[in-house]
This record gives sequence, structure tokens and C-alpha cells, in this order.
Amino acid sequence: MILKYKWLLLGAGIVIGAISGYAYWYFVGCYSGTCAISSQPLNSTLYGTLMGGLLVNLFLPEKPKK
Repeated sequence: MILKYKWLLLGAGIVIGAISGYAYWYFVGCYSGTCAISSQPLNSTLYGTLMGGLLVNLFLPEKPKK
């Protein structure tokens, strides 16, 4: 059943990761420009997107082998 919704769950993880990355830049960010990830909103959002997708992908079951 969960394999049918694999892409939906992965997409939700990516969107939540992107929102979290942008929120991290907005609330915590590095304003001096010396931080590679959190100094610009694009970098922080892309990093959050990647981490959200990878995190959700860890918990998705693999396709059963035949």
C-alpha cells in the first residue's frame, strides 16, 4: 500500500525540507556572508530540499524482490 504513495511521500519530504531550509535562513541565517549554506536563501533552501528528500527516502520500503 505504501509503495503506491512513495512519490507523494518523497515529494512531501522535499517540500517540507525546502520550507525548513528557508526558515532556517530567515530565522537563524548567517548575515556576515562567511557561512556557505546559511548566508543565502537559495543555498539554504536547496540544502533543506536535499536533506528532506534523503531523510524521507531512508524510511521508504524497498520494492519486494520476486
